[in-house]
Amino acid sequence: MERLRSYFKAYHPIVHTLLLGTMLARVAGSMSNPFIALYLYLHMQMSPELIGLTIGFGSLAGTLGGFIGGTLSDRFGRRKVMMFSLYTWGLVFLGFSLANSMWVFMLLSTLNGLCKSFFEPVAQALMGDMTPVEKRYRVFSLRYTYVNFGVAIGPLLGAYFGISAGTVPFLITGIVYLVYAVALFALLKRFGIRQLEAQQREKVTIGQAMQVAVRDISLRWFLIGGILGSLAYVQFTVSLSQIVEQTVVDGVVLYSWLMTTNAVIVVLTSMWLSRWAEKRSPIQAIFIGNLFYMVGCIGFAFSQSWTMFILSTVIFTLGEVLTFPSNNVLIDRLAPAGMRGAYYGANSFKDFGRFLGPWLGGLLMTHFGGSVMFLIIGAVTVCGTLFYRQGLRHSADLFAPKPAATPSKTQSA
Repeated sequence: MERLRSYFKAYHPIVHTLLLGTMLARVAGSMSNPFIALYLYLHMQMSPELIGLTIGFGSLAGTLGGFIGGTLSDRFGRRKVMMFSLYTWGLVFLGFSLANSMWVFMLLSTLNGLCKSFFEPVAQALMGDMTPVEKRYRVFSLRYTYVNFGVAIGPLLGAYFGISAGTVPFLITGIVYLVYAVALFALLKRFGIRQLEAQQREKVTIGQAMQVAVRDISLRWFLIGGILGSLAYVQFTVSLSQIVEQTVVDGVVLYSWLMTTNAVIVVLTSMWLSRWAEKRSPIQAIFIGNLFYMVGCIGFAFSQSWTMFILSTVIFTLGEVLTFPSNNVLIDRLAPAGMRGAYYGANSFKDFGRFLGPWLGGLLMTHFGGSVMFLIIGAVTVCGTLFYRQGLRHSADLFAPKPAATPSKTQSA
């Protein structure tokens, strides 16, 4: 009981609210998002290229929208941007439950990516605002763990509802997002977020923020490396579902278990790996994570059974555990004062890989098959390490490994 009390005292109530809300939203979102590709394939008879293009439009919108949303949150406050995007997000999923044409799905997919790109970077920036610098790596790791608690449950519910009722997961997701929006609005008002925003707002325009980001050489190289890493991650959420369905009996059920395995491995290993990563540079963790991505992709390329797909998922997931929180810490250290929202938003530019990845994966699957596709994507992902190394040359002092005992020096360097 004492440990639980200490845990709740360690972070601001708004941080706990965002963590819990993120978990509940991911339960709802993971019931539907991973199955959009399968829904389009099974119910609308779309080709792999069109499926990739439809889903990719969401990632393209996220690539462009994240920077705008983050900059607006620096200027006008986190609360307004978060609430607008969250309410709209709920309506988008209600729209998915009613859509019956490819063009409507493309539009809704685009809005889905745009809402996510506005909400998530701003929510992460707010968590950084409300957390001392020495606790931010733990907070980002904790957020990733909460996300995967939700993802561990959501796909199994999605498989059940998706098989029996088709559009029900979309409807449930929309309702959950709208309820979360109402609850979050009340809690932000209760804990006086307006006063905090009044102290932290910066009169930085989108143009001024863009100039700062463009001149940041390290940010450019890191984003290119992130784009290549996204090419691998997105294959797990889009292309793998189609390959599993074509390769093994009860492919939809297996894919649900792969998503759950992915989440469970994150939950079991994230805190242990975060303690390991805190003693090292975030760049080093990203390097090793890319290697896990590559090995996982090779495993997917040659998997023909449930056992091989599950083992490959475990290896692939270790890459996630290392790269995702480390990337957040990297951006947090790189961001100038008063521009954390803009830099978290700029980090969304790496999601261009999530736009390109579904289309590229579908194209490679159509012409060369799933095995060749995963081998190519795995090789490309490892090449992203070269771009991180190039960016490190321009900001080496920010990302040098520091002892865990002096975290404040690490974060404020």
